[in-house]
Amino acid sequence: MTTLFIADLHLSPSHPDLTQAFYDYLEYRAAEAATLYIIGDLFDYWIGDDAMGDFEHEVAAKIAAYADTGKDVYFIHGNRDFLIGEAFANEAHLTLLDDPSLIMLGDVPVLLAHGDAMCTDDEQYMEFRAMMRNPQWQQQALEMPIEARQAIAEQFRADSSDANANKPQNIMDVNQQAVAELMGEYQVRTLIHGHTHRPEVHDFDVNGELMRRYVVGDWRLDHDQDIDIGWEIRHDGLALTLEEFSLSELAYD
Repeated sequence: MTTLFIADLHLSPSHPDLTQAFYDYLEYRAAEAATLYIIGDLFDYWIGDDAMGDFEHEVAAKIAAYADTGKDVYFIHGNRDFLIGEAFANEAHLTLLDDPSLIMLGDVPVLLAHGDAMCTDDEQYMEFRAMMRNPQWQQQALEMPIEARQAIAEQFRADSSDANANKPQNIMDVNQQAVAELMGEYQVRTLIHGHTHRPEVHDFDVNGELMRRYVVGDWRLDHDQDIDIGWEIRHDGLALTLEEFSLSELAYD
């Protein structure tokens, strides 16, 4: 039974081709899977379930239709869509998971995380993350008018883009010690995460034990710049593999 892991699609109404690629993914490439894990940043931003419009309802309906074919769909919050709540989950027929979450693939324990909590070298971001993940802050934000939340989200995105442009690339990656500590806390040898947009499989040693960290890549589709890349991690019942594929050719594979 195939299990799939995807992350960092950053869907938004302004990128309809990417959204269609996600729909095609559900219909074609993910059609034979039994389980789909979306480990954060499905959306480019989310300001509350009560602010859902036609676009968000359409995405929820597509996921629900996929789930209703007998699939189990799970979602872990990302740094862009951490305000997704039970209303969206119920509409999309998916299950919300904690970040991180421990799952079993066969008889092997695997830890899932969005990944941003391990970027501890980026102290500025970690302070921002602590504020955003504070339940009291979230409640106060959700009580604000939708227009105000929209303005704040757009300002946060602009500030983040400016800040990241001036940061060394290594600061925005996960910290190896933070990775080892998290895996040790959950007593696992396998970790799957997204967030960093750096798809790779990393093997490393901790006290003589081989550990493996899978990083699922982000999805990018820009015909003007000839960018057409999707990523998934696939478990076929025996092994985990990191796979790249064309987003524009999903319906023809």
